[in-house]
Amino acid sequence: MWFAVDRASNKDFQWPQERRFIYADAGLDRAHLRRTDPAWLAAASSAPDARAVVVWQELSAVARGARGALKVSLGSLSGIGEPVFLGLADDRPMFAVDLSALPRAKAEAMLDGGCFEDLRRLGPVLPAFDAGILAYARGLCHWHRTQRHCGRCGRPTRIERAGHQRICTGPECSGVHFPRTDPAVIVLVEHPDDDGIGPRCLLGRAGRFPQRAFSTLAGFVEPGETLEQAVAREVFEESGIELDAVRYYGSQPWPFPASLMIGFHARARTTSIRLEDDEIVEADWFTLDSLRAAGDWDSDTELRLPWHDSIARMLIEDWRARARAR
Repeated sequence: MWFAVDRASNKDFQWPQERRFIYADAGLDRAHLRRTDPAWLAAASSAPDARAVVVWQELSAVARGARGALKVSLGSLSGIGEPVFLGLADDRPMFAVDLSALPRAKAEAMLDGGCFEDLRRLGPVLPAFDAGILAYARGLCHWHRTQRHCGRCGRPTRIERAGHQRICTGPECSGVHFPRTDPAVIVLVEHPDDDGIGPRCLLGRAGRFPQRAFSTLAGFVEPGETLEQAVAREVFEESGIELDAVRYYGSQPWPFPASLMIGFHARARTTSIRLEDDEIVEADWFTLDSLRAAGDWDSDTELRLPWHDSIARMLIEDWRARARAR
């Protein structure tokens, strides 16, 4: 398996002038130096203008009609859950509160007219700041729910640094645990078009996907790999395609529950598809014409593409725009 990082082509490659990655932090001051100041945190959490975004299991609290994230007074949630400090928005303290321990109806009754929704469905229509802070809160709260015991000794852990650490309570251990983020590469592979047929891109369908739902290839980075090596390995493992050019595209926070998606464009060196990985059950080269009638993930169209909140969809749409411009 051979590939090269196409550094020279990056100089000439025309990236889009504006690229909005949904769920990327959009203006929140994380105020990380304040996390170790108990007096400041106590004052911030008791401030009249302190606000909280609320999570219930894997759902996020939004204003009815999905007009934006529901930011409730932190004081109204006093004594319920452990607030996790997110940062400052226009100098206003922002926290996350997890109400997963309550029945959904009881938790929703505390939202002052709001409701819980799946953030994946709303991300593309929410204001950028709201989508980013809800994703941030969801990922951090998920980590706290799943890290209540030490992975070293099994003892209970406690919150430290305003919710950005957990410390093992076992005196002989005292292990320090940080919020988890798993790096994953995701890549749009272009056909070399050495047969004159025209632009094509490689998409695959995992067994867990709906029928006729295809996406870009992706996978987690393994220990000891560079990002480019992970791209080449994942593409080869999932499709049998070898690459000869890899170009960085951008990265997107993906706290569903704990990933960072690192996007690439790549050019194929070989084009014969071999499915040897159990994860991918279908893969093919798709032309512009074949993608023209594609619908969204939950549509009833013959071909379905990822939701618009994902970097996978952005990779596909950028490729389509560039291919049409040739």
